[in-house]
Amino acid sequence: MNMIINLSAFVILTLLWLGFAAALVFNQAILDQVWLSFRGLPLIFQALVGLLVLPVALGLWIWETSWPLWVRLLLVIGLGWVTIYTFFPRKA
Repeated sequence: MNMIINLSAFVILTLLWLGFAAALVFNQAILDQVWLSFRGLPLIFQALVGLLVLPVALGLWIWETSWPLWVRLLLVIGLGWVTIYTFFPRKA
């Protein structure tokens, strides 16, 4: 049962990061729209969704800052890599 939960979390987060990367490469306006939609949710739903997909929500927040492009790219790519690496299912 534990392996199913681990595998599910890995697949979901990997798909979210792949979608993030695709939007980053092909249409960055999608990331802006997702961030605005997320911020438009009632606070309780923002907290719930934010906790469920915390690394991706943090990546969106980083991307929407006014930091230099290279800093945002470095942080988002690093966060995506660390998330996928951490959630990669391994046998105990």
